Amino acid sequence: MLRETRHEKLLSILGDEGVLPVREIATRLGVSEATARRDLTELGRAGRLTRVYGGAVAARADDERPFAEVAVDDPGGREAVATRAAELVEDGDVVLLDIGTTTLALAQRLRGRPVTIVTSNLAVYEELRDDPAVTLILLGGEVRRNYRSVVGVLTESNLRELYVGRLFLGASGILPDGSVLDSTHVEVPVKRAMIKASRQVVLLASAGKFPGDSGLVRICGPEDVHMLITNTSSDPATLATFGEAGVEVVTV
Repeated sequence: MLRETRHEKLLSILGDEGVLPVREIATRLGVSEATARRDLTELGRAGRLTRVYGGAVAARADDERPFAEVAVDDPGGREAVATRAAELVEDGDVVLLDIGTTTLALAQRLRGRPVTIVTSNLAVYEELRDDPAVTLILLGGEVRRNYRSVVGVLTESNLRELYVGRLFLGASGILPDGSVLDSTHVEVPVKRAMIKASRQVVLLASAGKFPGDSGLVRICGPEDVHMLITNTSSDPATLATFGEAGVEVVTV
């Protein structure tokens, strides 16, 4: 296994399970304890994990905080964006909902509506599973308990079989050049597969997602987005970049 691949696997394991001892890390990675210690040292120096007695714990980026913690951030901006997004959905529509707190807020506004919702967002599933009006399709895959989502090759394979009318896409941050970012590498392939499975991509991003310094991996550029719904206080230069790329920018 390549060192970079091993490092990403190690961080993924720590992110899912918390603190692990060196011996268990070595066993999971199929390497010697000396190699595991060397990996931990390199990742610790890079600020990607924290060494603790006998082992390590992953350093948590904003998107790696438990879902309940993230959900309290920027509630006003998020709620306004979700309300405007719900107005786009008509009875009978088939929509794809990305992970995140804004898409959960959108799902709450779709309760009781005769729509079909496809999602990898377990929080959306929990919100709508008892709603007889909504046809709910949950994508398969590996469960990320800390962020209540499903990811992996099975999720991506499910998406290759679908073509829906509209995707509501979330993001960790947006750069001034219009690059849409996510903080966790395991979510990005699913998001890209969602984009390919949709006729229209609607990016939901409250003002706190600008200028994107909480993101790590690029999901897409403005050329892949059809509409951006955000707050009136969002960075005007970045909004202009989206407008110049032909994106319909809606501010609330």
